[in-house]
Amino acid sequence: MSHSLYVHIPFCEHICHYCDFNKVFIENQPVDAYIDALIEEMKQARARRRDGLVKTIYVGGGTPTALTAIQLERLFSAIESLFDLSALEEWTVEVNPDSADEDKLGVMKRYGVNRLSIGAQTFNQKLLADIGRTHSPEGVEQAVRKARSLGFTNLSIDLMLGLPNQSVADFERSVDRALSLDVEHISAYALKIEKQTVFYNRYKKGQLHLPPEDDDVAMYELLKKKTAAAGLDQYEISNFGKPGYESKHNLVYWRNEPYAGFGAGASGYENQVRYQNINPVAKYIEAVWATGEPRLRTHVVSRAECLEEAVFLGLRIRSGINKADFFARYGLDVESLFAKEIAEGKRKGLLEENDHVIRLTENGLLLGNEAFALFVAVLEDSELQGDH
Repeated sequence: MSHSLYVHIPFCEHICHYCDFNKVFIENQPVDAYIDALIEEMKQARARRRDGLVKTIYVGGGTPTALTAIQLERLFSAIESLFDLSALEEWTVEVNPDSADEDKLGVMKRYGVNRLSIGAQTFNQKLLADIGRTHSPEGVEQAVRKARSLGFTNLSIDLMLGLPNQSVADFERSVDRALSLDVEHISAYALKIEKQTVFYNRYKKGQLHLPPEDDDVAMYELLKKKTAAAGLDQYEISNFGKPGYESKHNLVYWRNEPYAGFGAGASGYENQVRYQNINPVAKYIEAVWATGEPRLRTHVVSRAECLEEAVFLGLRIRSGINKADFFARYGLDVESLFAKEIAEGKRKGLLEENDHVIRLTENGLLLGNEAFALFVAVLEDSELQGDH
């Protein structure tokens, strides 16, 4: 059994213009039937595995707080009864400031949720409206106050940079306001224009006015400087936390460790297989009751792919890839295996290396995708020795 669980809630009260995650407008959706199916999927997965020990849980979406307090309680009660949470280190729930009422937060607190990820995105009211968010900057501050009053001591705020019509000064004000709340963690992601979003359609029509690339770079540099001054360490390209408050669940992804995914559109990685569940809610529900495993697709990860993933995911972490740890896990020297690619990354100023680690340079942080691309589809299984 994977020691980490991802649980997907696809329902939203409003659809944001940039979001391409699996989500649906909640009105007229079979929400209770979905929760029944979600619990059944977890039951069947648990029955197939001997070990039910769980160390991290992440409930994401969509908008988990689009559920009622009663629906959240039913879901969390099932998780508590199905899995062994005696060694639980971190249980995160994504929270929309609009729907973070005290009843819902109270349910989370009672069941052991100990980390909230609050979707602020920006503290500029006009930009919030432009990207399809319905909360206000003050709503974020109220959500933080409510969470603190209920005893939550690990809060993360999500920000976005590179939004349409966003200036460097706008972004700086948002960072300052987030830091003024003294949260334990900030995630800040650059906008990507994804297909099947409102922004993609506007972009194709030439109606999306994005900041120049130099402004994106300036926003990122400003973010690094201000978070560091506030005592938040950059431990991953887009994530900053007070010491000890790094996201344990997200580190599972970046360390290429296994996790189970439950819900419509959820992904998982177990027993060397990556899988994704069926996306449409009704089809997901139908598949759960028919088979117990509502898979859309599965992919057996070859040894070569596993090693490549370990490198390009591991490079996201600021501390980089520890050579001794890599050898202990895979039985191969990372610097021998990828000698040509590492040399190319160093030549381009993307990577740096010492006796113990390989990591991104400061320039590599800005050009991460270029660095990661060096390690994709470069190994052949036939050339590799040792066990996965």
